[in-house]
Amino acid sequence: MRAEARYLRISPQKARLVVDLIRGQKAGSAIITLQTINKRIAPSVEKVLKSAIANARNNANDIDVDNLIISEAYVNEGPRQKRVRPAPMGRAYRYQRRSSHIVIALAEKGA
Repeated sequence: MRAEARYLRISPQKARLVVDLIRGQKAGSAIITLQTINKRIAPSVEKVLKSAIANARNNANDIDVDNLIISEAYVNEGPRQKRVRPAPMGRAYRYQRRSSHIVIALAEKGA
């Protein structure tokens, strides 16, 4: 039971700060943690987690949602958008807008 969000417009380094907090937690307590974190990516991570819980409900009928823990949670780097910013004396500074892919996998506590 897993879910992923791809091409989110936030750098992977910033997203990993939030994802590292919920790795290994129970699914219910992870949702509460994500609702109290004051980071811009937290609602997106919460949405992925709720999607993984819904996938667990749909794919396995005998699963107990209260026993689900986050077995895997990681952030991969997505494609970078190269942009150009005007600089003094007719020059141009290049910068990159980073994106990320968030993956969350759930498992039952007994398994």
